[in-house]
Amino acid sequence: MKIQLYSSTIRRKEMDAVLSCLVEEKTGPGELNLRLVQSVKEYFGVSGVVALRSPALALKYALKTFQLEQDSKIMISALAPDWQYSAIVDLGYVPMVLDVSLSNGLVEVETIKQGILDGGKILLYHETSGMLPNMEDLLELGIPIIEDISQSSLASIGEKKAGTFGVFSILGLEERDLLTAGGGACLIAPLSRDWAALRNLVEKMPLTDKLPDINAALAFVQLKESAKNEEIRKGMYEMYMRSLMQGRHKSLVSAIENGNQAVFSFPVLLESGMKDVKQYAAKKEIEIAPAFENSVVAFRSEEGEAAEKCINAKSMFLRCVNFPLYPMLGNAQASKIAKILATLP
Repeated sequence: MKIQLYSSTIRRKEMDAVLSCLVEEKTGPGELNLRLVQSVKEYFGVSGVVALRSPALALKYALKTFQLEQDSKIMISALAPDWQYSAIVDLGYVPMVLDVSLSNGLVEVETIKQGILDGGKILLYHETSGMLPNMEDLLELGIPIIEDISQSSLASIGEKKAGTFGVFSILGLEERDLLTAGGGACLIAPLSRDWAALRNLVEKMPLTDKLPDINAALAFVQLKESAKNEEIRKGMYEMYMRSLMQGRHKSLVSAIENGNQAVFSFPVLLESGMKDVKQYAAKKEIEIAPAFENSVVAFRSEEGEAAEKCINAKSMFLRCVNFPLYPMLGNAQASKIAKILATLP
């Protein structure tokens, strides 16, 4: 039986929560939306949260608080999901696509400094594959930061959790995000002054922008079960790493020493061709895919900055693949994948 690459890790508890919404006919935004908001607020220890129907809406409300001029430049990672590029354009701003480090897929400080010199006004920082950068260095730049913690929501540096460093944070709840509601996002405001500005917009928000209860129910249980699921993922990750080290391929390297990275996936940077590895994995009935197949550089590789400046990101798109890693795998399938990692061509 083929091992699929992704799974949303939806168990009986999650399904019971969704079915309760259906039975009670409470599917639109309501009580469970508010319960999710309170849960996210308590988990991250922040001043304010709003649960919305999409990450693009979360970005829209975050950027509105800055009252930017049209055509202002918003800096994003070349490995960020392409919805960021599209949303920025739709809002009337200009995406400035920045290249990444080959070791971890994160945008480095020196690259951001150059982006600021080139007119970048806001940094939308995608914490790729659960990786956190050195946040102190980023904050010293003095530019507003919006964290995208869709893949890093369970990461931390010391006592501070991912999502509490920037002016705002976007916690994506899409199908393949670390936590899922089947769709949607939470927009987080760590500090009270920033929440005050956001709340003025939230109070006038149309009902159609808010996350429905049927999605909020799923996300609420996912967050509640997140520590247990992360522990399972970490066990698999350590086993995979031991196996990978027996061969010639590598994975991403943490950018910080004192941090706790989230286990979002298992990306492998290949030293050989992707075609050979995909064929080998397919013979063993294991599904793999390019780790950044939905990224900006994947969709915009022939456009402007993404083509000219993002050499590292283009390289990672072409030679980095994800292997299955999620709690629903079970020990037997995880062990099978580990053996394959040790013998990759």
